[in-house]
Amino acid sequence: MPAAACFRMKTPDLNKLVGRFTEPAVQAIVLMGSFARGDAGHFSDVDLVRFLAPDAPEDTEARSFIIDDRLVVVSNVLRSQVEGWFTNPVSATECIAGIRTAKPLWDPEDLFLPIQRRAHAFVWDTDMQSKANAFAGEQMVGWVEEVYKGLEGIRRNDIGRMLNARFGLSFGIVKVVRVYLGILIDGDNTFYTQILERLGNDSEWARLCRAAFAIEPREGVPLPLTEQVLAGLRLYVLTADLIGNDAGVGQRSIIDRTVAVITDEIEKPRPHERT
Repeated sequence: MPAAACFRMKTPDLNKLVGRFTEPAVQAIVLMGSFARGDAGHFSDVDLVRFLAPDAPEDTEARSFIIDDRLVVVSNVLRSQVEGWFTNPVSATECIAGIRTAKPLWDPEDLFLPIQRRAHAFVWDTDMQSKANAFAGEQMVGWVEEVYKGLEGIRRNDIGRMLNARFGLSFGIVKVVRVYLGILIDGDNTFYTQILERLGNDSEWARLCRAAFAIEPREGVPLPLTEQVLAGLRLYVLTADLIGNDAGVGQRSIIDRTVAVITDEIEKPRPHERT
């Protein structure tokens, strides 16, 4: 039996955690993540978010602790950061759903309640979509480097280049689509399923996404790295088509040229395919 199976994770003592992490600069402590949603598992961590006073030191770095054999992650939020959750499309897709399900553990001045009400009332409007379009165009141009690394990696059979490309053409492209479509993810672990549900689990985009992440084996054998990168390159092409002219003119010209290079290269027979 693996050693990990011997551990019996304790139910977190939330009152104890509040007592430990309350400080003069802290105005509220909120429980977020799986324990707030009620779907925590055996190894789930406890996500605590502390809202700091305006004059608090600007220390917002998350810190991790092991308390009663449970991982506890404590993040600090400044008042100035809260507005970004509602005005920045990247932050909105990452934070809004979590704010809606969060549970205040200690909030003597009811600081968090209006924030949560605002999250429940949040609507992805045309202004937010315009910002998301700009982000998507910028990111698609940004990931062009990984496209070329992927193409060169395949040409040379260079593992390092292909690994870099695989990250950008899987996680990177998925983030582009998440923000472009305004998908408010429930948590870090649901981004994949929520995006595929939006685009359709049987769609070509979903099929290529699964291949880029090497999720579905072929005849019981995991896809080789080359095939994962090829799927990611094709995923880039489909994503460029999805975004279309919502990318800026200058961005679109770079994206279109990149799509043309991908299409030309991946349609060439690879050495083992030549007769």
